Amino acid sequence: MRVYFILFFLFLGLSSNAQKQEVQKAIEIFFEGFHQKDSVKIKTVCADKMILQSISESSVKGNKLSNESAAEFYKSIATIPSTMKFQEKILSYNIQIDGTMAHVWAPYEFYLNDKLSHTGVNTFTLFKEKDSWKIIYLIDTRRK
Repeated sequence: MRVYFILFFLFLGLSSNAQKQEVQKAIEIFFEGFHQKDSVKIKTVCADKMILQSISESSVKGNKLSNESAAEFYKSIATIPSTMKFQEKILSYNIQIDGTMAHVWAPYEFYLNDKLSHTGVNTFTLFKEKDSWKIIYLIDTRRK
């Protein structure tokens, strides 16, 4: 009986880890598309009605919450000049899953032309649609 109990929890742990890897892979595909300026690739892991928000933190200008539509976001990605070099470096992933919903907390550093521009945290909410995870909500903080 004890062997079945151990095998059950071992299987449960492996299943949970596989789910987390699927969620992280969706976020990684999002950033691959972002860095390649490929809005088509980004769309493969995003829901049609994805919500995007940003919180800019500034002691001089004050804190500001801004909203962006998915269409505006995709257009901004597609129109980034080819001469602009940028990288958003994800420092870690904290992934929590409950059934068909996942939440990801991902601190980052953003580099523009190899210089640190700002830091913050991305939080993603994902929904498991059929057999794939889709980003339904993205909010980030930004501070100099």
